[in-house]
Amino acid sequence: MKIPRKPLKKARIEIIPMIDTMFFLLVFFMLASLTMTNQFSLPVNLPHAAGIQDKQQQVITLTLTKDGNIFYDKEQIATPADAVLRLVHQSKSDKQTSVIINADRSVEHGRVVELMEAIRQSGLNRIAIAVSPSGQEVAIR
Repeated sequence: MKIPRKPLKKARIEIIPMIDTMFFLLVFFMLASLTMTNQFSLPVNLPHAAGIQDKQQQVITLTLTKDGNIFYDKEQIATPADAVLRLVHQSKSDKQTSVIINADRSVEHGRVVELMEAIRQSGLNRIAIAVSPSGQEVAIR
């Protein structure tokens, strides 16, 4: 008497667990690479304002720190007049020059107005003051 045997099943590689593992590794390395990026900017505690959207391209950034220093795109300068000289030189090559002023919250209002007036006298009218959204403590690094 012959005993009937079950047919042998072919070996299969299950691919679904491999796909899950690959997605997990992809997400892990994406998040790990985001934490490795360095942002090089100056620490300034910006004032808060609601409903502000930054939709224009930041061309030139002037920073007023609480120590009273003025920075032109991360390079320290002595006076607002030096900033104006650089702005005039920059605006000759680019007619759509815009200026963003990052002023620390503790900087005197008069210093900011003095800088804005110097920029306006140079012929540039596209001036904005950087703020952080209300309810968020954001310090730019």
